[in-house]
Amino acid sequence: MGFHHSDHGFPTEVKRVTAYIGIGSNLGDSLKHCHVAVDRIERLPGCRVIRVSDWYHTRPVGVIEQDWYVNGAVALDVEVEARILLTRLLAIEREMGRVRVEKWGPRVIDLDILLYGDQVIREEGLEVPHPLMHLRRFVLVPLADIAPEVVHPFFNITVRELLDRLAEDGQEVLPLNGRVQEVRGMSG
Repeated sequence: MGFHHSDHGFPTEVKRVTAYIGIGSNLGDSLKHCHVAVDRIERLPGCRVIRVSDWYHTRPVGVIEQDWYVNGAVALDVEVEARILLTRLLAIEREMGRVRVEKWGPRVIDLDILLYGDQVIREEGLEVPHPLMHLRRFVLVPLADIAPEVVHPFFNITVRELLDRLAEDGQEVLPLNGRVQEVRGMSG
């Protein structure tokens, strides 16, 4: 357990959880942007990267007139609340040049909280589990690399089962070379 200071300045206990973050980019050197994002996430206070998925070339979903993406996922050991984690991830996006112009449009980096332990959070600007993750192969394929047996807290089935139930439906996900990376010997 860790501590963090509440809005009133008093320390409050924060339970350690495993959070899963989706990462994507389709502008510039997309793979490099994804690696830089993982490095910056690793340096966040109260966060430790424990697993990194393989990386994938993925067909855009939503706005299809754009370059393909590089997508992956990371598992984090976190000691910060989900809202704080989101704020810090959005700061990384801004620092890396992300400008929100078009929903589902091109982006230098995209960092989404997919799962935060087994919590279901529905707040203004923060929905966990990610509300579309069960419909997106570009999310589920890399997440299944690092967390196939993790149970989705709303659907109560594993990530692998979500992926197995999802039709390809034009959502091509092609592996880049590499494999799941264990970080510091941790298995997540």
